[in-house]
Amino acid sequence: MSSMAIKTLGKFIKPGIFDKGTGALLPEAYKKFYKEWKLTEPTAVHYIPEEGKFRRDEVTGEVRPIQNHPIPVIYPKEAHEQMWGGEGIVQGFQIRDWRRRRVPHFWMPHLKRSVVYSEVLNKYISVVVTERTISLINSNYGFDHYLLKTPACDLKALLPLTLKRKILQELEKGCPTYQNEPDKQKEVYNKYKQYLSAYTSEEIEWYGYSFPAACKKIEASIEAQNKPVPLKHVYRTQLIEKLKEAGIKETTEEVAVGSATTWLNKINPFAKET
Repeated sequence: MSSMAIKTLGKFIKPGIFDKGTGALLPEAYKKFYKEWKLTEPTAVHYIPEEGKFRRDEVTGEVRPIQNHPIPVIYPKEAHEQMWGGEGIVQGFQIRDWRRRRVPHFWMPHLKRSVVYSEVLNKYISVVVTERTISLINSNYGFDHYLLKTPACDLKALLPLTLKRKILQELEKGCPTYQNEPDKQKEVYNKYKQYLSAYTSEEIEWYGYSFPAACKKIEASIEAQNKPVPLKHVYRTQLIEKLKEAGIKETTEEVAVGSATTWLNKINPFAKET
């Protein structure tokens, strides 16, 4: 066995979030979304990536390799309740006076409150957005097209991801919001139905959840499936079956509904007389 193989065998591989605890119980549908959301490289927003592998300096003629290093971007928790269009907070340094040292500086996205309209949901939504978000909505010819075309890694925040899941669920049901307007319902469904081909029903159900929310969802599902049945219901069912086998038909319905006039109460000496 080679030394490289020995090093690989001796190396400790840290378990991921889907290898232990509740995360190991999550379905493949959620893992697919999580990979699209967290493990896919997003579109460059704060820098312009260069194409190719090498670049020649126009002055010196020196050939240098092209290195596209993404700028570190900060996304605060408040960003999950808004729509920043991929923008974030950039931390760096600023030279304000050439005679002094550079100072730390934060570049913040310009936020404003606006109203967007979802044609599939037939709702107006008031939300805090950036200028880039408005530009992306306009370039995609509508809010629904923007959400449905944009991958999770570029939407980033939980608010647009949740809205995207609701839009997909509405399309999957055939746009019941317009059930009183059959012509409009058919028009809206035909306009957006092509986006359903990229997802299964299970993938739509698990789309747009954060990891803690997905764990709570699967735990609630397991708890509902394993919910204990009260013994009184079990004993009542067994008693009804025994009565049916014994040919006692007149008391079966009374025992099933728990009536106070069953034969059990008749032989009870402490029962109240009617």
